Amino acid sequence: MDIFATVIMIIIAVVICAILFFFLRNGLKLLINAVCGVVILFIVSWLNLAPIGDLSVAQVIVCAVGGILGAALLIILSFFGIII
Repeated sequence: MDIFATVIMIIIAVVICAILFFFLRNGLKLLINAVCGVVILFIVSWLNLAPIGDLSVAQVIVCAVGGILGAALLIILSFFGIII
């Protein structure tokens, strides 16, 4: 019974490691995308490349959730006069 329990624990540990690796790998990509979007928004605002205005919490949230595409959407909307 002791060997059987050890084998079961090893199998469970391998499955948990595989699941964590899958989620952390995808999570890291999402985190990098979110950080890049926020950085792009700050650079565009700092250099006054688009009429974004002062940064708001809503703009940062859109960039954190949407990432690079969220920043591009905010920049395009600002050229049409829609500022969040």
